[in-house]
Amino acid sequence: MVTKIDTIKKAAKTSSKTDKVKSARQFKTLRQALEYLFSRTDYEKQTRLRYNVTTFSLERMEKLLSHVGNPHKKLTTAHIAGTKGKGSTATMLARMLEANDYHVGLYTSPHVVDLHERIAINGRNISDSELLGLINRIYAPVEKMAKDSVSTPTFFEIFTTMAFMYFVDKKVDIAVIETGLGGRLDSTNVIEPAVVGITSISIDHQNLLGNTIDSIAREKAGIIKKGIPVLTVTQDPAAMKEIKKAALAVKAPLMVTGKDIDFSYRFESSREHGPHTRICLTTPTSKFEHLRVPLPGEHQALNCGLAIAMLDALKASGYKIDDNKAIEGLKGIKMLGRMEVIHQDPRILIDGAHNAASIKALIGAIGQHIPYDSMVVIFGCGQDKDVRGMLEQLQYGADKVIFTRSNSPKAMYPQDLADMYTEICGKMCQTAMSLSEALRIAYSAIGKEDLLCITGSFYLVGQAKTMFKPH
Repeated sequence: MVTKIDTIKKAAKTSSKTDKVKSARQFKTLRQALEYLFSRTDYEKQTRLRYNVTTFSLERMEKLLSHVGNPHKKLTTAHIAGTKGKGSTATMLARMLEANDYHVGLYTSPHVVDLHERIAINGRNISDSELLGLINRIYAPVEKMAKDSVSTPTFFEIFTTMAFMYFVDKKVDIAVIETGLGGRLDSTNVIEPAVVGITSISIDHQNLLGNTIDSIAREKAGIIKKGIPVLTVTQDPAAMKEIKKAALAVKAPLMVTGKDIDFSYRFESSREHGPHTRICLTTPTSKFEHLRVPLPGEHQALNCGLAIAMLDALKASGYKIDDNKAIEGLKGIKMLGRMEVIHQDPRILIDGAHNAASIKALIGAIGQHIPYDSMVVIFGCGQDKDVRGMLEQLQYGADKVIFTRSNSPKAMYPQDLADMYTEICGKMCQTAMSLSEALRIAYSAIGKEDLLCITGSFYLVGQAKTMFKPH
């Protein structure tokens, strides 16, 4: 399935240098502007990459920001890193702040379908005209850096800078910022936040962040700043050791939900709400009792608790927060590509789980929340992931697996996935070279009471979402 964005990206690769570089360029259309933006180096797409201060250069990021007036220094921010749950935690925190009458910016990545999803204010994504205007404004600084023999800013650096510019333009009261990759060298790590949150840490991006929990945690903990309160969840002991070490080094107060903060959760089911999770969280300044988590899965209970703990830290620093308004803000939250049912006949669920811990959480959440006779899984993932770990978890929930590949250049070949899966568990599986082909195979095997789950990659989930988008 070729999407509009795919077409624009292809055009970006083939556009001439003359088209790209004109001294005082003003792009007339968003398509032209996106062609230029997508022609910048994009580490999200590269298969071979060095993780160092040259490739991921905060100095380059700070140089670009200086050319546009250092917007990041004019913002109050909340900064969130971690392996899984960053987007959910960021969204829940943003919604609670919005419900308390704050003007809130939200910067997340990756997007599921549309690039505009990454930059939002009070639940409204940036518009075409606003995005076009930002690209026109940042074009000259980017080209100046290239001409001055400074390494050219990357796609993520440019887009992050534009987010900061946009939030300043719109005079947000606070911006909730999710890191992209890692933390220490992430482009977002130029901010001085009011509060830091670190979600659950697990194995992911080993080729860049390391093969062990402690090495990955060290990178994530790189967003901790001097004296700034840090909130986190119960972690693997090796990860917690690194977080504590980083916080201690800069005298940042560290609080852990379930340890330093009274926190608990339980799964239940009721006639009114069906299967769901409830949490209790108490601090000297806040009390949330039996709060229903808006997103399915026990892992979302941890994310919700972290978001509330971060909100409470902001409350302690002077933000006027009404707990009842915060609770109202949580109601009705939906996340694209997270336990999202996109079709009813047959039932098709998509989820962007892309590491072993996320696949395990997904299978557990499906078992708790969705009744089915048999589950067919269409799976595709990137080469840079913990592929074996994901496949080991997949075997415990999938009755039938069809391996395919997304439109990402880093996507694993289906047959390689199938060979590894058979080696791990000895189960039979099928392969398809496209999502469309995989769906055709799945349709022939699925019954009315069965469930079809598409997972393993946000790229694959985005393709599925586009294919089943209501007309």
